[in-house]
Amino acid sequence: MQKFCGYLLALLFIGMNQSYAESIIADHHCTQIELIPISAIEAAKVSLHIGYGHTSHGSQITSGMQGLVDFMNNKGYPHDLFQWNHSGSGGALHLYQGDGYGEGDLDHDAGYYPDWVQETRDYLGLPNAAGRGSAHPEMNVIMWSWCGQLSGYSSNEVQTQYLDEMNALETDYPGVIFIYMTGHSDGSGLEGTLHKNNQKIRDYCIANNKVLFDFYDIECYDPDGIYYGDKHVSDDCSYDGGNWALEWQSRHQRGVDWYDCESAHSQPLNANLKAYAVWWLWARCAGWDGVATDAADKKNDPCSLGTFTLYPNFPNPFNSRTNIRYTLHRNATVALAVFDSSGRCVFSSPAALESAGEHIVNINMHDVPSGLYTYRLTVDNAVETGRLVLLR
Repeated sequence: MQKFCGYLLALLFIGMNQSYAESIIADHHCTQIELIPISAIEAAKVSLHIGYGHTSHGSQITSGMQGLVDFMNNKGYPHDLFQWNHSGSGGALHLYQGDGYGEGDLDHDAGYYPDWVQETRDYLGLPNAAGRGSAHPEMNVIMWSWCGQLSGYSSNEVQTQYLDEMNALETDYPGVIFIYMTGHSDGSGLEGTLHKNNQKIRDYCIANNKVLFDFYDIECYDPDGIYYGDKHVSDDCSYDGGNWALEWQSRHQRGVDWYDCESAHSQPLNANLKAYAVWWLWARCAGWDGVATDAADKKNDPCSLGTFTLYPNFPNPFNSRTNIRYTLHRNATVALAVFDSSGRCVFSSPAALESAGEHIVNINMHDVPSGLYTYRLTVDNAVETGRLVLLR
């Protein structure tokens, strides 16, 4: 209850002036996805509406996110917990990808100056009273990736063509979270221009309490925390003497320790780690404090009463619709009801004989207000309950 109350309060402030007591940085420390509570993932899916401009290197994030869905399904998490799409339909995270090398909204990347700034302003539209864009008032997160431009930028260009422009966008659109990003590794090592420019961005974000996805830092470490940044690591994960991603993948089981997916210019493991880190970042942007909870909140921890097994509902929190999933171990009579905090029944299905196997009941609560609800599943003479969080 306390966790959900925290998220409810946090969501009330999504879209208002975004200021943080400290910076939020997603880097190699943030790649243990099993530490993110399910409730934090669901809160991100309910509250965030993301626009993401990128070209090929930036697609590693979304390619990793795409492959993550089935990977986590197979690990026993609620079905499609990590699903996302361009519209947010079906309870998925709303993540609109730009037009890449095309001419549509949010096309190209942060290295195309001043285009990326104007693309952002054109997409959002004039600021409205809520601090969002009048053309897309639902969008409350904007993120741009780099290609290889930071390898050649001067320190002054990083300041004037990126940091100052990002800060101006934050000033003009206080209801939108703007996520800063470092550039991909290029083999130039600690002495290279890229490393210095990335450090400048990182230092600025730390000093000014910004939100940063540290693309470069993630490429400098394998999942065991071994550092390769001092070995001229490059975007394909190669370094002086080897390739850390290929080496790690060869020592671990595909489908268990890592998953296959597209990863432009690189290896699947690189995209895996970026998917883990970006979901950590989405959860933080939606109000999670970054503190892991116990395993019962992180994994699909079903309650089994012999006759049946009840799983956590999904999505949760939700907007209008959610699903109750359970497995009957034999044929049984089943009834389902949902109650508000006063005990009033707001949804019910009549008792009916159902066959053994998995069942999913879609619950439509479009006509009741936001709040905390309790559902009760009765199977023959056994009863189990759960909590629902409805957020408009």
